[in-house]
Amino acid sequence: MATIDGSPSSEDRFLPRWEVGDVAGAVVAVDVLRAFTTAAYAFGAGARHIFLVATIDEALRFRREHPGSLVMGEDGGRRAPGFDLSNSPVEAASADLAGRVLVQRTGAGTQGVVAARCATRLWCASLVCASATAAAVRASGLGDPTYVITGRSPDAPRGAGDDDLLVARLIERARRGHPLDAEATVEALADSDEAARTLALGGTDSHPDDVTYASALDRFDFAMEVSRTPEGLRLAPVRP
Repeated sequence: MATIDGSPSSEDRFLPRWEVGDVAGAVVAVDVLRAFTTAAYAFGAGARHIFLVATIDEALRFRREHPGSLVMGEDGGRRAPGFDLSNSPVEAASADLAGRVLVQRTGAGTQGVVAARCATRLWCASLVCASATAAAVRASGLGDPTYVITGRSPDAPRGAGDDDLLVARLIERARRGHPLDAEATVEALADSDEAARTLALGGTDSHPDDVTYASALDRFDFAMEVSRTPEGLRLAPVRP
């Protein structure tokens, strides 16, 4: 089968989150609409760290145990009760987050990070930090990465995760120094089922410009790497 880089085995490195538990080496968890786009804009707005968790209860408990922290994310696409911020990159970009610590819980992105328990190094990625992520992975010297297509799940609707796969493939092209085919990727992202589902949420759960913000290729010059700390999975911006 033809693949993004001509290698017959490269598709084996684009996996759903339930297949990455034992994967070591370089791992990139991709969530474009919207978890890791929102995280990138939060860092752009001055956030210091973002802790990634699997459940709503974990997120709320983290805030109780860390006064001054904020909870960001969603459940079923919608802001969960008690959360300070939704999973909207537009909202994150406009929030006063300078120096703040956040905890993020989402139904796909943070689940993929938690699932990648054996990763030697682990990055979170979206289109807005694609080239920086590719550079960071390349500089790690760990060889070919595995990409977690976090939007995939056994019970997900048609097209779920297609946006993540599009961007994972672009990051891999960037890592290998191949043409990005950026315009086609951005157009396909805007036309994806996931983009339509995001915009259909409406209200305070999504902003009409969320997909536009998510489509801003290389808006940021940092990658986002996860560290395993006593407090949990800590995401921070790093400039390769």
